[in-house]
Amino acid sequence: MRRAVSETDYANLLDQVHQRLRAPIILVWDNLNTHVSAAMRALIAARNWLTVIRLPAYAPDLNPTEGAWAHLKRGLGNLAVRGVDHLAQVVKQRLRHIQQRPDLIAGFLAQTGMTLDPERA
Repeated sequence: MRRAVSETDYANLLDQVHQRLRAPIILVWDNLNTHVSAAMRALIAARNWLTVIRLPAYAPDLNPTEGAWAHLKRGLGNLAVRGVDHLAQVVKQRLRHIQQRPDLIAGFLAQTGMTLDPERA
């Protein structure tokens, strides 16, 4: 059973999407080895309708999840727990608290400089 997507699979998918959309494609990619291979670079270069933007290898300042984890960890610094199960319970409770505070989540997103509003992007 094959588990990985090959360069050829990506090329076929992109070609099919391009044919259906009949428009240029801008693709934002991470640094998965298949995305940055020599074969993929050649496939990208052969498609003038394809623009690929690569994400930095690791950019915590662009990841709103980092803000959420930092917020959560600040509250755990002086916590005394009775064991791993208790710690897991406390973390789940605090994550639910974050989940119920859209203003806090919006703040984590704002720290990245990104927005969910396409008019302001």
